[in-house]
Amino acid sequence: MGVQFLRKASVWTFKLLHECWSDGQPAELSQRLSGVFQDVLQDTAVKSTDSYRAFAASGFHPVSAGIPWLPAGSLVGIPPNFDSTVEDKKGIVDHVVVINGKEVDWESNEGVALKEALTFSPEAQKFAIAREVVYLQNGSPLAMAVVAPVCLAGTCLCGVGIKIALGLSTGPTVFRGICNLTVAAAGLIFYYVCYDAVTYYLDCKADRNAATVSKDYARGGVEFYDKILSRNRILRALMGKEGMKMYAPSGNLFPRYWFRIKYTPYTYRRDLIVNILRELQA
Repeated sequence: MGVQFLRKASVWTFKLLHECWSDGQPAELSQRLSGVFQDVLQDTAVKSTDSYRAFAASGFHPVSAGIPWLPAGSLVGIPPNFDSTVEDKKGIVDHVVVINGKEVDWESNEGVALKEALTFSPEAQKFAIAREVVYLQNGSPLAMAVVAPVCLAGTCLCGVGIKIALGLSTGPTVFRGICNLTVAAAGLIFYYVCYDAVTYYLDCKADRNAATVSKDYARGGVEFYDKILSRNRILRALMGKEGMKMYAPSGNLFPRYWFRIKYTPYTYRRDLIVNILRELQA
């Protein structure tokens, strides 16, 4: 009972962190987006649709959390700009976006370009939601959670083994301390490398699975990442120095931190789906 309560609490905490609010109340997901979400569940062959719940999320692209086959289920957050269409931009212009303390003027050149980058076709919307659904289907949150304890256990075992091999188990405290610090540092680096590698693998797997649902989903995936790159380039210009620190000229998030690659490059993910689309059209 206690474990189940903690699982439900963690999922609903995620919802509180990402929930979109309007007029002091949590925003409700529109009927159209609820229908799109159900279509995606059907297209991705979800066995138990009751395990997936959608809500209106803040931000510019979908988010997700939870493990579908556990009692708490999973949540998929869909942002308000997904309620916009080429003909009607209400899902975007009805919301205030503040950058560097200044509200975005949707009628300015930058505002018009940003509005265009935040407007997705139905195919792109379905792909973006589908990649979150298949990410959850694959048990990706569980895989990410396992990385830390596995690396910690491996580091501890290696530390014990090295001290036994070098005869430091009963040796001077100073040497044992140096050995422990060295092993801990190596274990931390190993954890970062493993975490980034698992993130990269799971991101690409979710993109691949969502894109292979159909040609329309693959086309939507190409559009989705094209527009994310366009949006990031616009934000880079609007945010000034902060934007140049956060976004590369290509529109990727700056992924490299010393030996780490914290984010799977959007350009790579787009190219992956372009290749999948070519195969589906062949």
